[in-house]
Amino acid sequence: MFKNIYISVSLIFFMHSISVAEKLGNGAVNSKPISVYILSGQSNMVGAGKVDGGSSRWGEQFLDPEVSVYEGVYDSEVDYDNLEPLKVLKLEKFGGTEPTPYPGGGTRVTRGFVKIKETGTYEFRPGYGGSMENVMEVGGKVVHRKEVGGEIFRTAIKLESGKKVPFKITYFTNDANGLGWIVRLDVPGTLTSLVNFKGMYPYLKNNKGQWIARDDVYYKGVIAAAGSRWLSADSGKIGPELGFGYILGNHHEEPVLILKASQGNRSLGWDFLPPGSKQYEFDGKIYAGYKQSPDTWDKGTEPKPINWYAGKQYDDCFGAAKKVLNNFDENFPHWKGRGYVIKGFAWWQGDKDRYNSGHANRYEKNLVHLINTLRNEFKAPDAKFVIGTLGQTSRGTSHKNEKLILNAQLAVDGEAGKYSQFKGNVSTVYTHPLSQGGASNSHYNGNAQTYMDIGLAMGKSMLNLLGGK
Repeated sequence: MFKNIYISVSLIFFMHSISVAEKLGNGAVNSKPISVYILSGQSNMVGAGKVDGGSSRWGEQFLDPEVSVYEGVYDSEVDYDNLEPLKVLKLEKFGGTEPTPYPGGGTRVTRGFVKIKETGTYEFRPGYGGSMENVMEVGGKVVHRKEVGGEIFRTAIKLESGKKVPFKITYFTNDANGLGWIVRLDVPGTLTSLVNFKGMYPYLKNNKGQWIARDDVYYKGVIAAAGSRWLSADSGKIGPELGFGYILGNHHEEPVLILKASQGNRSLGWDFLPPGSKQYEFDGKIYAGYKQSPDTWDKGTEPKPINWYAGKQYDDCFGAAKKVLNNFDENFPHWKGRGYVIKGFAWWQGDKDRYNSGHANRYEKNLVHLINTLRNEFKAPDAKFVIGTLGQTSRGTSHKNEKLILNAQLAVDGEAGKYSQFKGNVSTVYTHPLSQGGASNSHYNGNAQTYMDIGLAMGKSMLNLLGGK
């Protein structure tokens, strides 16, 4: 079913893409309430998909660095390689947080060698602040250039493991130092690698190679993965909200708000237990109902409360989400006066419940109650609801608790027929075919394709519930 998810989603983008100019030119659209989607769950909904390999301060990659000082201010007509320097200083520390200070008194040019441990495609980011105004060459290729007061232009370069390659940095101003950062762009599974080297998700970048920030889909995160920004991949990590937001942003004429309220290492049977949940007995123990504490206690004994209670995370996450919406104009002044409509909820969770048989056995009942409670609490009875299963769990799993959770998530799908009230308004995405390896407790090894494809699939599922195509 999901084998061709990338192709089918690309078709959705083609069919539903509406230019921002067209949207802004329609007065009726400008007056429509904002469409809101509330996303929640535990750490994988928080997001752990790596955007790139992570930039790090450079240092040990550079061999024999030295800075030469030439007379006068920088002159683009001068060939500094054939000019006698006023002084040359061997740099004992290059990079890190406290590089050897450069001498002043002229134009500074740093030379030496680069040796990388792992073969790959790299981006160099020399300088910090004013010292970024320089040109850097690696192996004779310009990899960074920033004129004084101008834009930054960078070109990636492929380097081989263990091979020494000459480098040179020519600084354009008196602000020069050995600070710099290096990032590997083609780390397998990162979003940068998928877009740049595999041609996937081309709509995420513009023709300059920059991440696009949509100005019709806004992201607001509370509790964990906090932030307020137009939806973009321009951050260290992504969750399913990126793909989900693109699908719904392309569908709606009016703007979309993605409101995410999640926290890692939380179970539905304890931390996220919805209000109104009753205590129950399982395997000789009493399991807490909403606002009771602790999680369990032996039957026939008195519970000894701890500094947490059943449903505490539910209260924290959805209380924070309600606070955002109750102060909508203050939080989103660019939409002041337009109001909002909650169109749907998305839930991706279940990892912590699989370690507790009592929670796993109760998962279906708790999930049904969660769906009903959220709709009631947010006064959104018509809001659609999409659930994502755990990526590592296949239908043929022999793991008892994981099977209980998977079956519970599949059972609430309106098309399954078990809950007639959910027909046409609740859908479950079976994510196992979309997982690129790893498991929920290892955050799927940070593979961005897993997060992107699951987000796209959950968005497409939501779109189907809304009657879109």
